[in-house]
Amino acid sequence: MNGFVRAARASDAADLARIQVACWRHGYAGIVPGEVLAELTSAEAETRWRDRWTEAITKPPTSRHHVLVAVTAPGASHAADPSRAPSRMVAGFASAGPAGDGDRWPGTDAELFELRVAPELAGHGHGSRLLNAVAATLAGDHFTSVSAWALEADTAFRRFLESAGWAPDGARSELDMGTRVPVIRLHTLLPGGDDPPDPPERWGSRRTPSAHPGGGPGFAPGPGPRPGASP
Repeated sequence: MNGFVRAARASDAADLARIQVACWRHGYAGIVPGEVLAELTSAEAETRWRDRWTEAITKPPTSRHHVLVAVTAPGASHAADPSRAPSRMVAGFASAGPAGDGDRWPGTDAELFELRVAPELAGHGHGSRLLNAVAATLAGDHFTSVSAWALEADTAFRRFLESAGWAPDGARSELDMGTRVPVIRLHTLLPGGDDPPDPPERWGSRRTPSAHPGGGPGFAPGPGPRPGASP
């Protein structure tokens, strides 16, 4: 399935919230307690996520925070009858910016806060296009490396990143979501990057990934259990 990636617009916020909720329902069942998942994916919660995405898109904390969307080609969602499909539709999204972990240096180290593809559109290259676009965007902002937290149980996302040259960096933590959910961190160098310098001590100790609405450091989305994706 063809498509492309562009910067998110305020009008995309509802689609981002819809896709995020769908991915949580699809990917977190059996990992996150049912009552927590129901709360995170309720209609009321989806409205809150839409508002947070609107703010993240229109009022990013810095010029190095980005929200990107993958968009389908015209008629791609109804190949048998392209006339039934909208000209284009949002298939997925990614958000990224300066790293927030204490052992990362936000001057050169970036973080992939979230990468999601609508479950019904997975497997058509949208995740790879998003990941490549994120890498190019971050490299353009003079970052040299990027990291991401992933649910330890989310083997599909981990394999997706590893197939693109990412690898675990040894950092581990847990999300407190009514039960302890293990997460691991993966990283990779960006195009043109070299081994980054050690971060200054003033950045402090490693931050634990957010387990509640709020997402990346100083960046509204992705809300909820941020680690993980649906490429």
